[in-house]
Formats: sequence, structure tokens, C-alpha cells
Amino acid sequence: MSASAETATTPQQRTALASVGAAAFLVVIKLVAGLASGSLGLIAEAAHSATDFGSAVLTFFAIRVADRPADSSHPYGHRKAEHLAALGEGSFLIVMSGVIIFESVSRITSSTPHQVETNWWVFAVIAVVLVVDVTRTAISWRAARAYSSAALGANALHFASDFAGTLAVLAGLLLVRSGVAEADSIAALVVAVLVIGAAVTLIRSNVGSLMDQAPAGVVELAREAIESVQPAVEITRLRVREAGGHTFVDGVLVVEADAPVQQGHELADRVETAIHQRIPESDVTIHIEPREGAELRERVTGAALSAQHVREVHNVRIVSIDGRSDLSLHVKLPAGQSLAEAHAAIDEVEAAIRAAAPEVDAVHVHIEPLEQSLQAPAAASEESAELHDALAEIVFAQTAREPLELRVHREPRGIVALVTVALDGDQSLAQAHAKATAVEAAIRDYNAEIVDVVVHTEPAAPLKSG
Repeated sequence: MSASAETATTPQQRTALASVGAAAFLVVIKLVAGLASGSLGLIAEAAHSATDFGSAVLTFFAIRVADRPADSSHPYGHRKAEHLAALGEGSFLIVMSGVIIFESVSRITSSTPHQVETNWWVFAVIAVVLVVDVTRTAISWRAARAYSSAALGANALHFASDFAGTLAVLAGLLLVRSGVAEADSIAALVVAVLVIGAAVTLIRSNVGSLMDQAPAGVVELAREAIESVQPAVEITRLRVREAGGHTFVDGVLVVEADAPVQQGHELADRVETAIHQRIPESDVTIHIEPREGAELRERVTGAALSAQHVREVHNVRIVSIDGRSDLSLHVKLPAGQSLAEAHAAIDEVEAAIRAAAPEVDAVHVHIEPLEQSLQAPAAASEESAELHDALAEIVFAQTAREPLELRVHREPRGIVALVTVALDGDQSLAQAHAKATAVEAAIRDYNAEIVDVVVHTEPAAPLKSG
């Protein structure tokens, strides 16, 4: 990066720099008018503007720091510098207001009245101050909203309190002119109270950001975004924080223990996209963890892989329905095997699984040739007899045989069908898989709520023609 690029000022920095100039001008004009007229109210406002001058300088440098990109020492960037600056501004205001309150009370309780000049030029100065206060408040507020800057927002709040304080001073001087001598000190007291109130509000809001307090309403937005993702995902942890007007979201997404890495990555991408749509320019981090129950899946997978000819096992799903545990899985075998040979291998798989996991009540195996792969997802409750009968008709239409077994249940993500079909035992595994795929497609087309179909094939004697 060139030196000129590094030193170039941003719109936020230019706004802060303009505030520095305005604050310096107000300090001078208020202090001169206050000393010349003897008005404690104007001197209090000069002190207020002096703290604003220091705050504006601090804001300018804080924004320069906050605009630096993230680095190895500050992976989340430097935006909390703005909150630290705003915290410093609030502390300065409280200290100076305490001094002004002390002096105001001293003058009000003093037996000797303090003389205050109320010449026309004093009111002219106040008119100029009011115009400057309104202008810089509007400029800083627009910039704070446009760039989500906490420091510029703090400046706008201070400038608005300056305007209110100047109005109080004007009222005090008008009362002094009409004969109420202590009105100027009372106006100074009002200014100090206004400033303390603004400072406390400023400190409270920025302490919340520095303490990573969850911003109101943003957590709900993030949760709504996640719930809108289809197919539904499960988030076990969701945390949101803000820094320098930027929102950081991190969550833990649960996937099945044997889900492919790509599937988990795609789910995380969908969640991130949904959150970005609801919370623009947010920084989203999604961590993926396997669902509990991995130990049983590991036993099942290991047992299945121990069978002869089995090359790969995936999409292992275990669901509990009315106290019954059903297991479904996809097994890859060499594509050149006949269906009869493949079924013999699957018998071995089922026997190995039952020995390794006796708590499983039923095993449903979907056979695939080694060149292809399918995916699916899991959970529990039997579907209606009407849907069961409709799917049985689909199986018959595709295979010319009644299904040997058909179970249909509903999980939180949708309906799952577990089907066992009989096919000619002398056809190739590739042909059998093509027929099983056709059965699966027909079932899916029948009902959009069906999210997974596991088709298990059994060898049978060829159908007699005629």
C-alpha cells in the first residue's frame, strides 16, 4: 500500500476533523464572552466545549485506529477503539460537570451577588454558538448513522447537549437582565446536569459493547434467519456481539456423524447466507459438530466394513419409533457383482451389524455400485396407512412385485420411506441399482414431503412372462 493511501482520510475522519475545528472555535468564543461578561453559564459552556474539543481530537484518532484492517494481533479488527474513545469522552464530561456544579452551588449560596454583564454582544455570541451547535449536531448524526460509528454518535450526542445547554444559558442571561441575579448560576447548574445525563447514557451504551453484550433484537434476527433455512438445520449454540457498528455472529451447527464434509459445508453456507440477508455486513462463523450417538454409528460402520466385498459405508441413520430402533445405511459393492452375489454380501453385513449392535431392532441396507453415491439425513413416528398403501402401489408399478417390506415414518425434517423390493436375481448389480433408483424417484415425486428413500433389493426368481 502506498504512503498516500495510508494517510488518506475517510469520510468519518473528515467529519471528526471538522468537529475538532468547531469545538476549538466554540471554546474560544464562549470563554472570551464568559470572562468578559462574568457569566458562569458561558464559562461552563466553554468548559463543556473544551471537553468536546479534547473528545473530538480523541474521536479523530480513535476512528483512524478503528479503520485499520484486522491483523494477527487484532483478528477482529480495531473497532473497539471507538468505544474506548466514547468511554473516555463520557468520563471527561462527568469530571468537568462536577467542577461546574461545585462553582454554581458556591455562587448561589454566596451572600455576595456575582455581577454578570448582559450586553447585546453577549446574546450575539450565543446566537452564533446555537447555529454552530445545530450544524455540527446534524452533520455528526448523519455521519454516525451512515457509517455506524459509535464515536461519531457520541459526538452528535455531546453537540446536542451543547445546544440544550446553550439554550439554558440564554434563558439564564435573559432572567439576569430582568433582575434575577442567581439565574446565571442556575443555568450553569442545568448545563452540568444535562451533560452528566448525556455522559452516563454514553458510558452505559459503550460499556455494553466493550463487555460484548448481545445487541437487543439482533439475536432474534439471527435465530429467525437460521430457522428459515431449508432443509431445517440444528444450531446448539448461537452468540452475537457488536463492535464499532459491526455485528459478529458465531454458532455451532450439528450434523450427522457420518455426513460427508461437503454436506456439512453446504449447510453452513446456507446458514451464513440466511444470516447475511437478515443482518447485512455481519461477520458470521459457523462451527460444525457431529451429532451425539456417534459411538453406535462407529460400531455399525465398522461391522459393515468387515463384511467381504464391502468397499464403502455411508449415510448411517438410526431412529427410534415407539421404543423400536431402526437402522438404515448405504453400502457400496463392486459394480460387476450380480444381485445374488451382492445380496449374499449384504446378508453378511446385516449379521455383522446385529452382532456388533444387538440393540438395533431392524436393519435396512441400500446397495450401491462403487461408482455412485447418494446422500441423505435422520429422527422419528409412523405415517398414515393411506400413504403406506400409495407407496406400495408405486413399488408394484415399478417392479411388478409387491414390496417385501415397506415402512414409512416422519422425522422433524420430513417423511422417510424404508423399502425392500424383490428383483430378478440374475441381473447385474448396476441394473438392480438403476431399478432401485427408479423406485426411489417415483416415491419422491409422489409426495414433496418425502425427504429420504432407502431402497433395499432382494434377489428373487425371474417373473414368468404371460
